[in-house]
Amino acid sequence: MCFYSRQSREALTAARRFRAEVRNPDEFLKSDIINGFSHPSCPVITSEDTATIQNYSWGLIPAWSPDISVSDYTLNARIESLSITRSFKEYVNNRCLVIADGFYEWRHTVINGKKFRERFLITLPGDELFAFAGLFSHWRDPATGLVKNTFTIVTTAANDLMCQIHNIKQRMPVILKEEDEREWLTGSDYTRFSLPYSVNLIATSLPEIKEKRGDYPGLLF
Repeated sequence: MCFYSRQSREALTAARRFRAEVRNPDEFLKSDIINGFSHPSCPVITSEDTATIQNYSWGLIPAWSPDISVSDYTLNARIESLSITRSFKEYVNNRCLVIADGFYEWRHTVINGKKFRERFLITLPGDELFAFAGLFSHWRDPATGLVKNTFTIVTTAANDLMCQIHNIKQRMPVILKEEDEREWLTGSDYTRFSLPYSVNLIATSLPEIKEKRGDYPGLLF
């Protein structure tokens, strides 16, 4: 699972790393905490235009959806069921790179009968920029005719490190190796990016924070 990410780099840094032009530099999202449930407009590179970094809304809206409410449930897409899940099966070849430099996850423990959550920031060694594997859609609002560009982050079973941290559901986002980003975009068989495909990750324990989302305890900013 991946509902909270970090993208703390400047637009120019991302442009250099991904060798792509930022379409709207003034709107380039830079934040230490990106909350997927707020459906932010995040920097992505799509298979339709691999030379441009664009802004797409987090939470894929399929063409058949009558409104945007489905986006609350499509922040992530399980790689094991992409081809059969109604929301995603038509977008398996609509590939994108979701630009980030970290994401957050919680470890749940019980001590003396009390439940605790320990928050972790997950990054690459050297705190490098990377890309989540994503899918995208162009949804047309039936009421206004306006097109909304949206995406989802693809997830897989947790690797050894993430099993210790995301110890309840044991999931993690698919973080692409730099040399495989082009393969993802150009339609390589998506099943090769499921476990045991994995990059090296660093987990840093962070102070816990006060709950703000009663409807999704543990994922709180």
